[in-house]
Amino acid sequence: VQLQASGGGLVQAGGSLRLSCAASGRTFSRYAMAWFRQAPGKEREFVAAINWTGGRTYYADSVKGRFTISRDNPITVSLQMDNLKPEDTAVYYCAADYYMTTNEDEYGYWGQGTLVTVSR
Repeated sequence: VQLQASGGGLVQAGGSLRLSCAASGRTFSRYAMAWFRQAPGKEREFVAAINWTGGRTYYADSVKGRFTISRDNPITVSLQMDNLKPEDTAVYYCAADYYMTTNEDEYGYWGQGTLVTVSR
């Protein structure tokens, strides 16, 4: 499975962005997907995850109610980010593997990252 993340950019606080992660590989439709982020000088942290059917999702407390993860089709997962805050500034990575988890060590496939910058 190969993952390609896109959709990052510069936005003002309170604005919105939509990230997408497209996968190649015939087994992707059976994989759970997740988004992680890494802010400058900080460790990578979990943001959101969705299971392979799209029926279960999980969010970090810091983004709950503002971000929505969804499976748009069998090969694309999106992260809709609303009411963005400066502290959301980070490189966002999509990840995939068989099980939905918040632990980055359990994801074997990663995208290259896309930068989100939220200005005050």
